[in-house]
Amino acid sequence: MEDAITDIPPPSRFFQDDLNNFTPPSPPLPSPFLLLFQKPNSKRTLRPSLLIIAISSPSLYLFHHVPSKTLIGTLILPEMPFSGNTIEPSLKDRSCNIYSLGNTENSVIIVSVQYTVTAERSYSVGKLLIGEQINPERVLILDSVNSQNFRGNLSRDETFAFKLETLMERRNDPPLKGLDYFPSGSVMDGLGAALLARCEMRKIKGTLCVSWPQFGHSVVSLVKSILLKCVLPGLEFDMKGDEDDAHPKFGMKDRYLDFELYT
Repeated sequence: MEDAITDIPPPSRFFQDDLNNFTPPSPPLPSPFLLLFQKPNSKRTLRPSLLIIAISSPSLYLFHHVPSKTLIGTLILPEMPFSGNTIEPSLKDRSCNIYSLGNTENSVIIVSVQYTVTAERSYSVGKLLIGEQINPERVLILDSVNSQNFRGNLSRDETFAFKLETLMERRNDPPLKGLDYFPSGSVMDGLGAALLARCEMRKIKGTLCVSWPQFGHSVVSLVKSILLKCVLPGLEFDMKGDEDDAHPKFGMKDRYLDFELYT
């Protein structure tokens, strides 16, 4: 006669995924926050005339080589590890540094987003960059086209840029007059789209400029020409001849592949 107490129990009728439903949920991630390196008597809220947020690899590369910028702060994403980051700003760091441009009193601010922000965190990051401690008059977001969200075929041999604008931008004098609008049927997502939506909600003049391809000398030259012609005429870059080797130099392609969300 079998002993129900000592015999090996039968296998569970639940799948492993069903059993995981009974485990307590993971604790929520801490909120991201800004660290601004300001003078004691300076205003807590920055009010630049222009806020440029660089997300695409070409724009990150270009602004890294602008010698006239000054580090004034950083955005901390708690789940992003600091291991491997250098003391001096580097394009290989996983960081989100904030710079003021030139000798003016924070009239132009540049944000270099050098890590991938997940869709779940895009809203909270966008809220920090636009509308709380940074309240800009105009915003320019530089991002890349995602081939999965583009209606049509994309070739690596093609180089182009499109734009999306807020209603307030269209009613005024938009800076990127020579660019075509993003094609109908194509969509943008991620941090760039969240930032543009933030501008729309707060009635801020905002433009999202997206370029293709994501890497390479041709698109670096295109983004550079757009900045010099339409946004910041006279802006100087100190590349010292390494522009032709832009992608291998700063290796930004790896930041999309080796991202670890929870470490």
